[in-house]
Amino acid sequence: MDNGTRLKDSTGDYMPSFTVDVEDGISIAMRDTFGVNIAPTERVVRYTDKLLAVFSEMNTKGTFFILGIIAEHFPGLVQKIADQGHELGVHGYNHLLFNKMGSAQAYQEVNRAKKLIEDVSGRKVYGHRAPAFSINADTSWVFDVLARCGFIYDSSVMPCRGLHYGWPDFNPKISRIQTSKGNSIIEMPMSTAKLLGREFPACGGSYLRLLPYFLTKKFFLDIRDAKSPVVYIHPYELDTKRYPDYFFGELQQASWKTNIALRANWLRRRTVENKIKKLMALGGSKPLADIVSEAEESNQIALYHI
Repeated sequence: MDNGTRLKDSTGDYMPSFTVDVEDGISIAMRDTFGVNIAPTERVVRYTDKLLAVFSEMNTKGTFFILGIIAEHFPGLVQKIADQGHELGVHGYNHLLFNKMGSAQAYQEVNRAKKLIEDVSGRKVYGHRAPAFSINADTSWVFDVLARCGFIYDSSVMPCRGLHYGWPDFNPKISRIQTSKGNSIIEMPMSTAKLLGREFPACGGSYLRLLPYFLTKKFFLDIRDAKSPVVYIHPYELDTKRYPDYFFGELQQASWKTNIALRANWLRRRTVENKIKKLMALGGSKPLADIVSEAEESNQIALYHI
């Protein structure tokens, strides 16, 4: 097979992958911002279900990177995602960042989640995404951990300089990582686009929420001309209902900077669902594992040594 024909649709454009990082926004904010540990709330089920309905309506499939703690509390949700034909991936167990862990804890964090998700679903898990894209030049040792856990690919590297994440020198194309310890794993980097001379994450998160759709569409189509766009979404980005009183009780005691940062997360959430549907209508979606497999078959994977 030549020219990567299976990677492209009938128009000759590269097929995108819509991915979901399945996490509960309330419990993570309570822990990481306020130091209060609570169990994941039912809202993660409600809004993951809403995303599943979007995938179904648009007749597309994607990859759902799931936290182990979500699989522990809501195993039926994991099974539902699998039963609807989507790929299951790992997003860690407790949403811990790799720059705050050593290799032993990191192995426990991801391997525990991988085994639980596989046990709950009865499906093999091939892919991983780091919380907050926390794989970069300083944490590249994580690739050895992921290879030890048996992952085929990772999709965590943001090949640009962000405020809290990013690996600007990383090859933006899909690459096979060869580590100095002799391990190997494929990296499917996140999608970026150039605006005002700087690369930024154009296809997800706050950029998907805040940018007008015509700009998001332009960036998406520009990326699709050269490679498969990777779109990322969180269930809580569709959550427009007021958070519980205990959340706002903590927020009232927080600094003005924290208030601004957290309240900004609600801006333009009502636009997200419609934007996702419009982007899916442009090029469909397929699971990342399929894109990785087809890139291997068509020899479209670069080699990257670390």
